[in-house]
Amino acid sequence: MTKLRKLTWKEVAGIILFATLLFSIGFTLYHLIAPPESELASPDYETIKSDRILMLLQCCLGLAVMFLPTLLERKWSIGIPSYMCILYYIFLFCAIYLGEVRNFYYLIPHWDTILHTFSGGMLGALGFTIVHMLNESSRTRVNLSPFFVAIFAFSFALAFGAIWEIYEFTCDGLFGLNMQKFRTASGVLLAGHAALRDTMKDLITDALSALIVSVIGYLELKKKDMKG
Repeated sequence: MTKLRKLTWKEVAGIILFATLLFSIGFTLYHLIAPPESELASPDYETIKSDRILMLLQCCLGLAVMFLPTLLERKWSIGIPSYMCILYYIFLFCAIYLGEVRNFYYLIPHWDTILHTFSGGMLGALGFTIVHMLNESSRTRVNLSPFFVAIFAFSFALAFGAIWEIYEFTCDGLFGLNMQKFRTASGVLLAGHAALRDTMKDLITDALSALIVSVIGYLELKKKDMKG
């Protein structure tokens, strides 16, 4: 009789995330196709519908990007540490399921800022880990100094932060959403500096957390080089 293999924590976290997002997609699609009569009769139905479309988009995106670490491992033949993948799954769970589906963005003060702080540091650490492993790999000719590894890690995190803001801007324009918070909850359009505040706060938060991680990583690599 074949003995069942024990699942790793990484696999458990991935299964939980996948099942949660898949269930949320089904739930959201059902309520978009057949909304409850109480919602149809509500004067806020268009807002509710917009929120459900946003929820659906975020869940679909989450399903797609949760496999990014696996693709990177296969593309570059590297092994991303399990703890990095677990942190990544936790971030997606907090950002998409808790944030969008369970409405934590409105229930928990500064939830968005907390997540951007976490994601900036996590992406910086991921960029740092990828280049460091390429440096150590005998199959590649990459040999960057600690300074350039840190610069890459910082730029890697900022690039993903910028891509995310482009995604939010595009979805707002195409689907009439308010991901970049350019209007208030009551529908009042913001202008000038006020309209840019959410986007710039997100980018600055990403940059600061990525910078901290990059500086710490640089110092650790520098210390290792001095000992070696």
